[in-house]
Amino acid sequence: MDMTTFPVTNALQPLQPDVQRLLGRCLLRLQQYERLMKAIVAHHEISGPAHSLEAIRAARIEDAATKTLGTLIGQLFGSYVVTDGNGGEERDDDLPGDVISFRTRVQLSLSAQDYAKTQADLKDLVSLRNTLVHHFIDQHDLWTVDGCRAAQDELGSAYTRIDQHFEQLRGWAEHMDQARRLAAEFVHSDVFHDLVVNGIAPDGTVDWPAAGIVRALREAAAQLAVEGWTPIAAAGRWIADRHPEQLPANYGCSSWRQVVHECRMFELRYREVEGQRAAWYRPREA
Repeated sequence: MDMTTFPVTNALQPLQPDVQRLLGRCLLRLQQYERLMKAIVAHHEISGPAHSLEAIRAARIEDAATKTLGTLIGQLFGSYVVTDGNGGEERDDDLPGDVISFRTRVQLSLSAQDYAKTQADLKDLVSLRNTLVHHFIDQHDLWTVDGCRAAQDELGSAYTRIDQHFEQLRGWAEHMDQARRLAAEFVHSDVFHDLVVNGIAPDGTVDWPAAGIVRALREAAAQLAVEGWTPIAAAGRWIADRHPEQLPANYGCSSWRQVVHECRMFELRYREVEGQRAAWYRPREA
């Protein structure tokens, strides 16, 4: 019932505006909560081809913007909020294999007990939100002093609960931002470059099929091969001119011949050239 329908008595005059103020404060805090929740749902995970990531991110933001609070919380559990040791399966079969693709996910791991409690608490928050938005006037007689005072008490308690949830969610958002910053720092680090571009793990082991020096040797072979075979010395000079960062020493090798031998990606043969024994190589057939 609209408060303007009946005249307001002197006793109600200060109470009804205060109820309105307290209700508005609760609803504003809920809106802040929902905005932050949408940001976490939209940004905690992203995957796809590198050239499409910005479009994918924009689509996730747009999708989250249309979701209700209950739906957002449902999406968050099992995706961002997980139980210890159950972070979900990492699947790559939905990513294209012919272009560079990325998948990143930030998660908050809780014990099974804390997970269940947090899930129940947020279910109660959704119920509280729906009550305030849709049923508050139905549940309180705001045309009596006692009804207004009861509404004030309930709204004060409701705001405390909402604010506690908001502070918890803000802590989650800070955790996510910190994880994303650390991930970004790693992406720009030499360790990441060695791992992704050169195939060199932090412990020094080499993933030879993914190694940058193997790619460089293949490029050299494509340019310099004579009847399918390429002089290793010539390939080394060719790579030094075009990919000077690709050095055998980076891969724990003392020579180009050792790289060819260690990687097992090429056939190796020795030939006599002008009285000198020289090493030649060619890519192995798949």
